[in-house]
Amino acid sequence: MKRKIGAITLVVKDYDEAIRFYVEKLNFILVEDTQLDATKRWVLIAPSNVAETHILLAQAAAPKQKNAIGNQTGGRVFLFLHTDDFWRDYNNMKAKGVTFLEEPRKEIYGTVVVFEDLYGTKWDLIELK
Repeated sequence: MKRKIGAITLVVKDYDEAIRFYVEKLNFILVEDTQLDATKRWVLIAPSNVAETHILLAQAAAPKQKNAIGNQTGGRVFLFLHTDDFWRDYNNMKAKGVTFLEEPRKEIYGTVVVFEDLYGTKWDLIELK
């Protein structure tokens, strides 16, 4: 049996500002942007064109969803962006104004740093050993 996670939903404030952040600051690609109705779109992004798992950007439509923006895991790191060149991506993201919550550190599993997206969602940037 072959299975995979196709997409993970990330609740955002605004489709277009979220797309701009992920594409311009994190160098993600916009996989799909389809209008579903007057207020809802199907927006998929990915860190590369060979990524198996995508992020579905879902614009908050109700107060409970709006309260989850930036805090979808209760303050813990939510997503883990693996890279083949930590310093390339770290320096590129830093130059584009991405907010890092700490200095890069070496761990037994690799090099890692925590950063925030435009809404405060915490991510790890990791280069595994």
